[in-house]
Amino acid sequence: MTISNAFKSGRHFLQIPGPTNIPDRVLRAMDYPIIDHRGSKFANLTKSILDRIKMVFKTKEPVVIYPASGTGAWEAAIVNTLSEGDKVLMFETGHFSFLWLEIAKKFKLQVDFVSGDWRTGVDPTIVEQKLKDDKEKKIKAIFVVHNETSTGVTSKISKIRKAIDDANHPSLFFVDTISSLGSIDYRHEEWKVDVTVGGSQKGLLLPPGLSFNALSSKAIEAYDRSTLAKSYWDWKPMLENNKNGFFPYTPATNLLYGLDEALNILLEEGLENVFKRHNKLAEASRRAVRAWGLEILCKNKEEYSSSLTAALVPEGYDADDLRKIILDNYDMSLGTGLTKLKGKIFRIGHLGDFNELMLAGTLAGIEMGLKKSKIPFKPGGIMAALDYLSK
Repeated sequence: MTISNAFKSGRHFLQIPGPTNIPDRVLRAMDYPIIDHRGSKFANLTKSILDRIKMVFKTKEPVVIYPASGTGAWEAAIVNTLSEGDKVLMFETGHFSFLWLEIAKKFKLQVDFVSGDWRTGVDPTIVEQKLKDDKEKKIKAIFVVHNETSTGVTSKISKIRKAIDDANHPSLFFVDTISSLGSIDYRHEEWKVDVTVGGSQKGLLLPPGLSFNALSSKAIEAYDRSTLAKSYWDWKPMLENNKNGFFPYTPATNLLYGLDEALNILLEEGLENVFKRHNKLAEASRRAVRAWGLEILCKNKEEYSSSLTAALVPEGYDADDLRKIILDNYDMSLGTGLTKLKGKIFRIGHLGDFNELMLAGTLAGIEMGLKKSKIPFKPGGIMAALDYLSK
């Protein structure tokens, strides 16, 4: 497909916070002939994938894989566990928390939506108080976005879990890890999450097209009480077919080839090393933003994201103008500000298949773009990052 008539040498720098750059090993794995998805070879592949994907979620319980975007996994979490009119607790942390809210409304759930400033994560003290105030235990589920892709803010899931326990509340606990899974430490089983939602196109090193529900036994019990309509998203036929290595409908075969290889890569590096790498690159990015004299959108240091950094441009300037300058001159894409943040921020994706030299190129492109723009800034962000990375 022809994108532009003008040839640009070198590779395009895709530094949005997802979809991310795909390793060559994964691309080569997907470039493999289709096999019979009802045959024994495919069944063995599926069983191996389903066994190892649990390691990424840090669980021994089932993980369901859909041929869908993360939005589908959001819907699956709802329709398999809840019923029309159920009360749920949700939190405004950014653009994607609003999207999950809209799905909940369409299924006629009664939503208690706690407003937020898009610069902080979910406050565990509010969670605890909301649950303690719920004397009749009407709240059936709590929805939290772990890493808000639109803001670069990471909510503390372990502290939220403690708040639920301290309130002694039986609510289900749902967590969106679409931009944190495989990039930021996440513990489905230890944190007693009932449904974890994931997507393929970020830390899992794949193109868009696969989504995930990691389940708990409590969530599977809730399935039996749920009365919302479900067909494509139904867990029951998925779990039954998965036992033998199959799916209830045609799977995304070549994406599963890619997932198989992506799991090999993540486990070869070691998940703890993956998280350390992301932490290091994220800190270098933040040092660059501060050195430029720009403000990081996330207010609290303990909520900084290791997947992306959102930087505010000074009032009166347009971040999208800067993004266009960088794209036109240096062939690099940065993330845009979404909805209420449009034109106010640019987002640096530093997750997935990414290393120090790739970050250096990314920050160089931003600093050169800032020089070409009219945005006031201080030179030296790239050197601040390199000084940190080279220690």
